[in-house]
Amino acid sequence: MTIKKALITGVTGQDGSYLAELLLDKGYEVHGVKRRSSSINTSRLNFLLNEETGTDLDFKLTLHHADVTDSSSINRLIDEIQPNEIYNLAAQSHVAVSFEEPEYTANTDGLGALRILEGIKRANKNIKFYQASTSELFGGQQKEAYNENSPLNPRSPYAAAKAYAYYITKQYREAYGLFACNGILFNHESPRRGENFVSQKIIEGISKVISGKINFLVLGNLDARRDWGHAKDYVESMWMILNYKAPEDWVISTGETFSVRDFCKFAFYEAGIDIDFKGQGLDEIAFVVNVRRDCNIKNGQTILKVDSRFYRPLEVDHLLGDSTKARTKLGWVPKYNITMLVKEMLNAKNIR
Repeated sequence: MTIKKALITGVTGQDGSYLAELLLDKGYEVHGVKRRSSSINTSRLNFLLNEETGTDLDFKLTLHHADVTDSSSINRLIDEIQPNEIYNLAAQSHVAVSFEEPEYTANTDGLGALRILEGIKRANKNIKFYQASTSELFGGQQKEAYNENSPLNPRSPYAAAKAYAYYITKQYREAYGLFACNGILFNHESPRRGENFVSQKIIEGISKVISGKINFLVLGNLDARRDWGHAKDYVESMWMILNYKAPEDWVISTGETFSVRDFCKFAFYEAGIDIDFKGQGLDEIAFVVNVRRDCNIKNGQTILKVDSRFYRPLEVDHLLGDSTKARTKLGWVPKYNITMLVKEMLNAKNIR
């Protein structure tokens, strides 16, 4: 039996690590791309790796140094590995940072996809390509759910770069017959989420408040609403998309939306602390109503404040996804709801 080969850019990130785990479970030979760095950045993959060889114990996961901003390194890997599937998860993925580093974001998130597509066109048009797209494409200015036919309205350098990658993927599919697909994934979190993202910032903040390291969390726009799922569910959709009978674009979402304020309430509640909110805008705070755990937190204590530094130059207010197409044609259904997600993230911090 021929073993399928997969190449994952961005393998050291949240999605990359879960995808590598999934594909190894399915019997793939998995190759991951990591950038050269002065510090070790494979912590999410350590359970899959043998520290000395850089491969898993069955020698089916291999890490390679390359960068999507360097076409020669990408072409070299495509020629050497000759993968059946390429999953492009590499990105500068923080929206706020994209306003500070717009050129780097465009080079990585936009032109990075183009370089891989050109490499496929040059080397082997039978290689299947998955582009990690984002709900940020839609801009979040309407209350209705977004689907594959919704108009794009990117409101950050990150979203604009991803829009380029989205369109160039479609164009290479149509112009050159490539099996190239966009997965438009709405927000998805996990214990492996980076600490600069709001979901993990909330979980980490709760851990520090309970341990007495800080007195309160500081966040930005509490009104922003997101469609939050679990990364495990979402990487499964990536594999389904590349193994569907035809190359298409897909929205992946839970179909439920919650505000940042809601996420805070859920997370504090599951950690044994009931909170409520008062005030508006920058003057809004959260305070403790009831403590159901052993700690030094007191009723009435201010436990969360809002700071304008954490607002975006252009806010994305409301992102709700309609994944009817994926559920109907792929048979994809999320296994996690937001409560299960929050509990798992808290448990990873030993908060019970």
